[in-house]
Amino acid sequence: MAEIEETMKRLQAHKGVVGVVIASKEGQTLRTTLEPQEASQYAHLITLLASQAKSTLSELDPYNDMTFLRLRSKKHEIMVAPDKDYILIVIQNPNVTE
Repeated sequence: MAEIEETMKRLQAHKGVVGVVIASKEGQTLRTTLEPQEASQYAHLITLLASQAKSTLSELDPYNDMTFLRLRSKKHEIMVAPDKDYILIVIQNPNVTE
């Protein structure tokens, strides 16, 4: 557990990082640096998106697997790293210059 906390702190320290969420494959928030309601929304919706992306990739190439997903909007960049049992979500402000 200490390793997870240390990793979350290290990610949170990066320039522009707004929050970090670790979610279950079912979309439940397990650990977060965000407010609970916001984390729950990210966990649920990004888990659905990642599942759909993984399914689409599998249809395009059955021998391939999704290892990382990056989504960028005007306001945020959302980076998703799926694992066997968990999904790591990092929300970042790409416009931070400090």
